[in-house]
Amino acid sequence: MLFRIALTGLFLVNALFFCSPSLADDKKWPDHAIHIIAPLPAGSAADTIARLVGQKLSEKLGQTVIIDNRAGASGEIGTNEIAKAAPDGYTLGIATTTTLVTAPILSLHTRYDPVKDFAPVAMVGYSPYVLVVHPSVAAKNVKEYIALAKSKPGRITYSSVGDASLAHLAGALFGNMAGVELNQIPYKSSTQAVIDLLAGRIDSQFGILTTTHQYIKDGRLNVLGITTEKRIPEYPDIPTISESGLPGYEASLWLAVIAPAKTPPAIVERLNTVINEVMAQPDVRKTLLNQAIITDPLSPAGMRKRIEDDLSKWKDLAVKAGLKKEGKD
Repeated sequence: MLFRIALTGLFLVNALFFCSPSLADDKKWPDHAIHIIAPLPAGSAADTIARLVGQKLSEKLGQTVIIDNRAGASGEIGTNEIAKAAPDGYTLGIATTTTLVTAPILSLHTRYDPVKDFAPVAMVGYSPYVLVVHPSVAAKNVKEYIALAKSKPGRITYSSVGDASLAHLAGALFGNMAGVELNQIPYKSSTQAVIDLLAGRIDSQFGILTTTHQYIKDGRLNVLGITTEKRIPEYPDIPTISESGLPGYEASLWLAVIAPAKTPPAIVERLNTVINEVMAQPDVRKTLLNQAIITDPLSPAGMRKRIEDDLSKWKDLAVKAGLKKEGKD
């Protein structure tokens, strides 16, 4: 009897060792190529981050890192692929405020749970939005823009990159706090939105600095405010929307690295350490800053809290603004 119990116990220990990723795979990880899924198109901020992080991870970990572009449905298709991947540390993904926060709140197409289906790995950084207008718009600052919108209820247009995008909610938050009705015009890409804004076919845009800062410099667009709560040193002359009449206003697009839920904690922690080291490198910070992305390292726990806090914030706004999920279920 004692022999049988001992044998059974030995079998269970061996089974746990060989079947549990956290016990069997942590120490030898990584021993083959890692895939990073970029859920947005080539040339997007998410794609840029994926390639930069991929290159640096390859150098640090000594393994090939392959970038998989899985664009579609404002990032929901690729993000769903991340959620369904094996939690073994060999599939990572790029997440944004849109894919993990606003899409789950506003899109009927979302098939993943932003909290339960992912293991947050590391924050890469954030890209502030700016409120820009075509030069023909009679507003030189936020207060004049609000006054203009009040004089033309529902007639002042702003672009977004889809009904479930952060740009959509940034405009909705602005309208809710200012007590004005703005007309959102959804686009499939920020590039097309900027083209129409430059042509004067729409009045304004809540857009990331990456796609607008050159046109601001050229004088082809007028910038009214930035969406961070405090001015940022890299763009000191741009006033915040918060200081320009809407105290507490904030809507920045963050970008992060995530993994499927149940990825071994030891692998997540190692990735977090390596990625934070990479983000601290002067050449990386400069490259990101050229893309208007400001580094902001967080622990996995800190990243999870940021996701949960943003979900709470934007869900509350959706209720207050009467926003409903869009799309065919």
